[in-house]
Amino acid sequence: MAALSSLHHISTTLSLLGLAKPSLLAPPFRRPFRGLPPITSSSLEFNITFAPPSPKPKPPPNLKSDGVLDSDSPQNGQFFIPWIVRGEDGNLKLQAHPPDHFMKALAEAKTQKPKKKVDKAAKKKKEISAVGNAGIEPPAPPPKLSKAARRFYNEHFREPPQRLSKVLAAAGVASRRGSEELIFNGKVTVNGTVCNAPQTRVDPGKDIIYVNGNRLPKKLPPKVYLALNKPKGYICSSGEKEFRSVLDLFEDYLKAWDKINPGSPKPRLFTVGRLDVATTGLIIVTNDGDFAQKLSHPSSNLTKEYIATIDGEVRKRHLIAISEGTEIEGVLCVPDSVELLPTQPDLSRPRIRIVVHEGRNHEVRELVKNAGLEIHSLKRVRIGGFRLPADLGIGKHIELKQSDLRTMGWKS
Repeated sequence: MAALSSLHHISTTLSLLGLAKPSLLAPPFRRPFRGLPPITSSSLEFNITFAPPSPKPKPPPNLKSDGVLDSDSPQNGQFFIPWIVRGEDGNLKLQAHPPDHFMKALAEAKTQKPKKKVDKAAKKKKEISAVGNAGIEPPAPPPKLSKAARRFYNEHFREPPQRLSKVLAAAGVASRRGSEELIFNGKVTVNGTVCNAPQTRVDPGKDIIYVNGNRLPKKLPPKVYLALNKPKGYICSSGEKEFRSVLDLFEDYLKAWDKINPGSPKPRLFTVGRLDVATTGLIIVTNDGDFAQKLSHPSSNLTKEYIATIDGEVRKRHLIAISEGTEIEGVLCVPDSVELLPTQPDLSRPRIRIVVHEGRNHEVRELVKNAGLEIHSLKRVRIGGFRLPADLGIGKHIELKQSDLRTMGWKS
């Protein structure tokens, strides 16, 4: 009770001094809750204001307007992009539409870049001129094949392994006989091992072949078939130095080889058969040993036509003697046909057409000599079904087509 009386005394004193809160002084009780008066729309007022628009920059004094743009408000609620155009007087001006020359250029512009027109005739003429007067058309570039197509070709159409001596000869190392001598002398290694057998089967694309320390290229040169109009004074071999070789006539052709056949090694050319130094006319030059072997072998029975110009008068008995044949190296050689050609005003000497099929060394000259005649000049004009072109100049050559090769009995 004493504590309660003292507490009441303190609270009375604080109330007199105005330091106590009414809630603390009065006895605790709950007052009834009174709701707020309802809010009506008429009693609400909003005063919303916006900042004034920023002033637009004034154009420079030398900039004129064409009156199309409205500086205060856009037309019909649409906004326009101003174009600053220099007028004919040299001053700048504003306008709402692009300039006329811009719209015209935009209408005439093409969406794709125009392709450069390549003059095929000029390109072909330029490539042919690089070869010289040979008249050889460059081959078309090989098509790009997929990996699966190359694999299918290698499995079904790729050439099988060949004899080592034949591969060396095809690569241009030496002739077939010279390649065999290199193999016998131990100058050739296959996959790191010295090979002394020319008949060893190898694949240049897979086997590693070295000749005298030089790596043989994996890719062999393509087969080349050329027809040459041989001039007088040239021999068909390259070993003798007293006479010029017909292979010297192909120097320009081999110099231009890298331009026409990029990435392909140069072929080693040789003649199919031979013509003596004084005989002119058609001779085939190639790098295909099988083709040369077939054409030059007597078993092919390939006819060859010669035109012999004779010094002196030719009589019937001479033609009969030639047609009866003569013995050469122990073998009787009889020509297929002998014919005296009609005389021409521009040619004073008589000419005889002689067709043979064996093609032995100096066969035509021996036939004419045995008949008691003397040859002034001798020219070969046909091999098989291929005849020397009349417009092919002396010392010039052309590339043979597949149809020309078939006329000589060759099927590649």
